[in-house]
Amino acid sequence: MSGPTADPLDVRAATEPHQPRSGQRGSGFLTGPFRLGPTPSATVGPYLAIGLTWADGIFAAEEGTPGGVWIRGQVFDGAGNVVPDAMIETWQADPDGGFPSPEDPRGAASYPGFRGYARAQTNTGEFGIFTLKPGRVPDGEGGSQAPHIDVSVFARGILDRVVTRIYFADEADANAEDVVLRGLTDDQRSTLIAAKTDDGYRLDIHLQGERETVFFAL
Repeated sequence: MSGPTADPLDVRAATEPHQPRSGQRGSGFLTGPFRLGPTPSATVGPYLAIGLTWADGIFAAEEGTPGGVWIRGQVFDGAGNVVPDAMIETWQADPDGGFPSPEDPRGAASYPGFRGYARAQTNTGEFGIFTLKPGRVPDGEGGSQAPHIDVSVFARGILDRVVTRIYFADEADANAEDVVLRGLTDDQRSTLIAAKTDDGYRLDIHLQGERETVFFAL
């Protein structure tokens, strides 16, 4: 006959201090003070900029391509703070106004050293894209759009991308004819026009607030 079984409800008093396990597989017992770490965002990011960018993503044109320019800027939230974990995507025409895409009804264009697409993050405090200044493209109304770059912004707290454009301050005549810019107020237009710099252009993006960038519904 077997001996008496232990009572599973019989809890013995602890004879020495005991620390709970950390919850990390194979980590053993906690040896230092417990600290709470950051948890994943409940909305978009902040991991977009970490997981979806790649080493040469900032180059819409190959580094060193003649005529290349840097497009730089910062992304600000509604409180005026820099967003350090946003991701910027750009898509644009080449200097001749063509797109390297078979979906262009005019046919896919090919321009030496240019792919038209770039993706950058803001973990240094600002984004930077190396590209070629785009040419003008048809506006669908018999005219031409001013040179511009299409921009998608992804960031924490944004459930879907927001879409805007970058125009160029030194294209005043073309800007005055652009059907999109003509439909905006002076203050709104100013949020889309990049200022000239020594090595390219600069435009900051404001997600909310008094200086909110114009975003477009697609």
